Amino acid sequence: MRLAALPRRPSEPTITLINVVFLMLIFFLVAGQVAAPVDRDIQLIDAAALATRAPDDALAVRSDGTTLWRGEVTTPEAFAAARIADGAEVLRLVPARDLPAQDLLRIANALRMAGAAEVRLVTDRSAP
Repeated sequence: MRLAALPRRPSEPTITLINVVFLMLIFFLVAGQVAAPVDRDIQLIDAAALATRAPDDALAVRSDGTTLWRGEVTTPEAFAAARIADGAEVLRLVPARDLPAQDLLRIANALRMAGAAEVRLVTDRSAP
C-alpha cells in the first residue's frame, strides 16, 4: 500500500526573517570586535562626581530666595536688563529644589515684567 505524498508547503517567511536577524547579529558582534579599544592607560571622567553649576547665562535662585548671576548676588530686574541688553529674549532660571513655589513665581514674574519674552526653568533630569 502506497501512502500519498504530503503536499509541499511553501517556505515560511518567518524562517527567512530569523535567518536575516541572525546574520545581522553575527555582523554586529564581529564589527564590535574590530573597533579599536581605548588606550588602557586613560582613566575616563566620572561624570557623577562632577560638581554641578548654573550656566553663565542663567539666574540661579537659592532656597532662601537669593538670586545669583555668575556667582554674584543680583536682582531679577538687573539680571533681565543685562541679558536683554545682550540680545537675549529667553531668560533661564535655575531654582533650588526646595525653593517655595510662590518665590519662584515671584521671580519669574519679575523677569517677565522686566521685558523677558520667555522664562525657562533649568532642572536636573535625575532629581528624585
